[in-house]
Amino acid sequence: QVRLVESGGGLVQAGESLRLTCAASRSFSRIVYAGWYRQAPGNQRDLVAGTSSGGTRYADSVKGRFTISRDDAKSTIYLQMNSLKPEDAGVYYCHIEGYADPDRPFRKNDYWGQGTQVTVSS
Repeated sequence: QVRLVESGGGLVQAGESLRLTCAASRSFSRIVYAGWYRQAPGNQRDLVAGTSSGGTRYADSVKGRFTISRDDAKSTIYLQMNSLKPEDAGVYYCHIEGYADPDRPFRKNDYWGQGTQVTVSS
């Protein structure tokens, strides 16, 4: 079973930075897609940033402030969040689509982390 473990969330003041990390418990032979999503209370889970061979996309609200990156050799993805605003607060989830099942090495699966809380005070 592959697990994604997020870390790096916390409470910061507006204008400060955080770096989220999502590490996989098993190595991916190939990551097809990696993304970060945010869910605020009462809201749906929305895309913050995602990256694949087709390119990288960001939510309009975070463009220029957030950067997604990945280290495929470590099966780890990151989200650098700068100039944080109160509206950036929520639970952040990482999502990876890829090949990591040792019993089914040719099957692409979807994996989600358990989420990490980000709180931004004004």
